[in-house]
Amino acid sequence: MNDKPLKVAVLGCGSVGSQVVRLLQEQAADLTARVGTRVELAGVAVRRIDAPRDVEVPAGLLTTDAAGLVAREDVDLVVEVIGGIEPARSLILSALDNGASVVTANKALLAEDGPTLFEAAEKAGRDLYYEAAVAGAIPILRPLRESLAGDRVTRVLGIVNGTTNFILDKMDSSGAGFAEALEEAQELGYAEADPTADVEGFDAAAKAAILASLAFHSRVTASDVHREGISEVTAADVQSAREMNSVVKLLAICELRDEAVAVRVHPAMIPRSHPLASVREAYNAVFVESDAAGQLMFYGPGAGGSPTASAVLGDLVTVARNHLAGARGVGESAYADRAVLPMGETRTRYHVAIDVDDRAGVLAAVALAFAEHDVSIQTVRQEGRGDDAQLVVVSHEASDAQLSATVEHLRAMEIVREVTSVMRVEGTSE
Repeated sequence: MNDKPLKVAVLGCGSVGSQVVRLLQEQAADLTARVGTRVELAGVAVRRIDAPRDVEVPAGLLTTDAAGLVAREDVDLVVEVIGGIEPARSLILSALDNGASVVTANKALLAEDGPTLFEAAEKAGRDLYYEAAVAGAIPILRPLRESLAGDRVTRVLGIVNGTTNFILDKMDSSGAGFAEALEEAQELGYAEADPTADVEGFDAAAKAAILASLAFHSRVTASDVHREGISEVTAADVQSAREMNSVVKLLAICELRDEAVAVRVHPAMIPRSHPLASVREAYNAVFVESDAAGQLMFYGPGAGGSPTASAVLGDLVTVARNHLAGARGVGESAYADRAVLPMGETRTRYHVAIDVDDRAGVLAAVALAFAEHDVSIQTVRQEGRGDDAQLVVVSHEASDAQLSATVEHLRAMEIVREVTSVMRVEGTSE
């Protein structure tokens, strides 16, 4: 047992930060045994000293001077849970420059400017750990970075946003529309008053960039990720998926395509037989495929103060052990430097619903439009008659560019009143 305590500074005391502080206090004895020395709070940086909090912070440890806290010589480790780009980036860089290792849950910053942080950690000879940045308490980043380091990961398919999963699950189970399901999510605290980051896919895109970077040993930023949200998903889309024995999920998809990386976030239909289809309410799950290990699935609560704090404390213990041993953990692995494919070259299957005139020759004309753009049709069915006539087409795998050209062609046809829905189909083999 080392006699010198390890000093920890916590930046932020909101829903996650307050739980980090609580766990540091309640589990002090266990942390001491696991780390090999006492883990003590050096300070907690907040915006307002007098703001109400979910945890009692020991007297004298609260401060509004975050910059001064991370610059202290006695601080060994900094936990950043304030989120956003600035001042988080400057504070992390300052902490590393002053000799402290860093544990962060900041997915937005890592997805936008992770290389700058990793390079600073490398230069300083310190650790930068971030398990809590993706999927809350679910241990997914460490397996990608360490457990599967000897394998070749080919695909990562995940539900990584609890808000959107709750909304889509309610739409599937109750038949509710998007607006109604979102309102329920807000009432229950699963969605923010301004849900844009969640429902438009920004949160999931940041996580997808982090997952792809780790899985494929290449630098991927949020700007590389094709992003679509769920605000345009209708009850009719969900019902159509049900008729195909499928469900609609917002998926983060990272895959290798001819040694290039394809990364996208969008709603998609997946068969109810797929493991991700059973992920309900606000839970998260990540499905990993690799050459040697095969298929792996990681499931659990993907958000919330306590689950996320659990991931933070796991990183803290690892970094503390490294500190005592005078060692560093695994840093950034970007040796493969793979190119990121544009969305137009990404291939998948598609579900297309088309309102058409109910007359002879319509099906043949629609099939010809698909054929002209080299999109093969797997199934087609007609629903309704007369003014309610609709064709529902499910394609074989095609590129996004091919499908987009097909949809534009359909919209220009006299017999097509409207292309009412275009949704990708994932998780099936042809």
